[in-house]
Amino acid sequence: MIEPTFKGWTRPGPVPPGACERVEVEPDVTLDYICGHFRIFQLRDGHRFSTDDVLTAWYGTTWCPTASRVLDLGSGIGSVATIAAWRLPGARLVTVEAQEISVALARRSMRFNGLEDRCDVRCGDFRDPAVLAGEPPFDLVLGSPPYFPVGAGVPGDHPQKVACRFELRGDIGDYARVAAAHLAPGGVFACVFPRPDGQRERLLAAAAGAGLTIVRERPVVFREGNEPLISLYAMTRAADLPPDLREAWVEPPLVIRCRDGRVHPEYRAVKLAIGLPP
Repeated sequence: MIEPTFKGWTRPGPVPPGACERVEVEPDVTLDYICGHFRIFQLRDGHRFSTDDVLTAWYGTTWCPTASRVLDLGSGIGSVATIAAWRLPGARLVTVEAQEISVALARRSMRFNGLEDRCDVRCGDFRDPAVLAGEPPFDLVLGSPPYFPVGAGVPGDHPQKVACRFELRGDIGDYARVAAAHLAPGGVFACVFPRPDGQRERLLAAAAGAGLTIVRERPVVFREGNEPLISLYAMTRAADLPPDLREAWVEPPLVIRCRDGRVHPEYRAVKLAIGLPP
């Protein structure tokens, strides 16, 4: 047997099943450890998966642990879907992403991790009804949407990053609307979104406009002692709940790092839950 050679790993970790042949990684691509025994291909200087992606996948699969059908909107390079696939080993997943380079990387990662039979990676704009036409409802819909309207900041130094930061193909309202349209009865839509500068109010308006009710919210503090910059949300269709249960339960903040920079025990527990060493 040929020993696996993975040029470009940024972290060591267990070798995924089936990865027993030499893997050539181009100079502008890295093959990185993401969760459990899974790896993900990313452009070295392009969009790369983030803590937000890890948290979205963890939160959604935590509050919908028996999901058998999962939809990931604006799926990028497949980071959220890959973690969800590891956390929900019996689930089938559909992802929708408009950037062709990101779709190509996601398909490559799914193939490498042996997920092709479980994950349908689609190239298209999720706002186009034809992209998901005929699909049965989903138990869990995931989304890590761009945070900023076009023109609200510096676009970035790589074109792949622009659509991941700015609302070129839909905003949080579009994510909520499409999620609501494709949720099974009692299904969960989990997403992440900023809190400051009126952003949380945008999220609340988007949920209400789509007929969704937020059942749980988890603020996230990136450094102990600071204010939370983002929140994780779990929503369901308001019509699926009696009126007295349509109130969000705001959980205590999840802290990522201690004051001295060490990974906080709470976030170490999250990493363990997705198969990452603490």
